[in-house]
Amino acid sequence: MAEISDPCPLLVMLQSAPSTAQSGHLGENDPDRCMRHHFVETITHPIYKCSSKMALLARCEGHCGRSSRSEPLISFSSVLKQPFQSSCACCRPHSSKLKAVRLRCSGGLRITATYRYILSCSCEECS
Repeated sequence: MAEISDPCPLLVMLQSAPSTAQSGHLGENDPDRCMRHHFVETITHPIYKCSSKMALLARCEGHCGRSSRSEPLISFSSVLKQPFQSSCACCRPHSSKLKAVRLRCSGGLRITATYRYILSCSCEECS
């Protein structure tokens, strides 16, 4: 990731970056549907004295259009290992890519922080 000294380019990227939505059962125009949202995060090292950097990240957030439910399972055994069957849909990352940010630390040390940048989101079965 390129070093950015002024946070304004991040705001331009944030405003121009398209949000990707794959809705479960909600309409494409529903603002609460499962979709990617961008935000700016300041990355700092928790131990070493390094210069911090701002990075554009993304998260999945929104509704998937179905309600969660749990039902009892019928068994003919005296032991019920799994007494309920549950179903729900969660807004999760569908695709992502690995990104890295290099921090300059005291003494000339350079430390790399890595994270997954979310490319798209979708409603998937919860686990």
